[in-house]
Amino acid sequence: MPGLDGDEEILWRSLVELLLRLPRVLDENFEREAKASMTDYSVLVALSEAPAGELRMGELAEATALSRSRTSRVVDDLVRRSLATRRKCEQDGRSSLAAVTPEGMAVLAAAYPGHLARVRSLVLDHITKNEMRTMTQALTRVLVALRETTASD
Repeated sequence: MPGLDGDEEILWRSLVELLLRLPRVLDENFEREAKASMTDYSVLVALSEAPAGELRMGELAEATALSRSRTSRVVDDLVRRSLATRRKCEQDGRSSLAAVTPEGMAVLAAAYPGHLARVRSLVLDHITKNEMRTMTQALTRVLVALRETTASD
């Protein structure tokens, strides 16, 4: 298989650097402002947007792109901090449901303004509307391929 051409190499390296730097910067700010990690925030957002504010653990893992075991550990930590609850599902008794608590909603509310400001200043302010549409289309295709790959694993 041939190597990457110049444009491919620049795009790939830029994407890798973005994937490494951006989460670190966001995580540091979440920790400082909300005493929560970016992963905590992502889980709380997924729960807050779910019907009745709760999801089965497998659905939560899918919604956050975390492994099931990582999702379980994050939820257990959120439960210890009173930001979420976890209970057995009444329908099947095997799976668990996670739900966001009022304290978890308060963390989201506290973190959101700073997060939104950083999303704008670090990413969106550097991209035109046309570039956003093009990037969204391209990244959506990549995500579809990734989801298909991980679904078959």
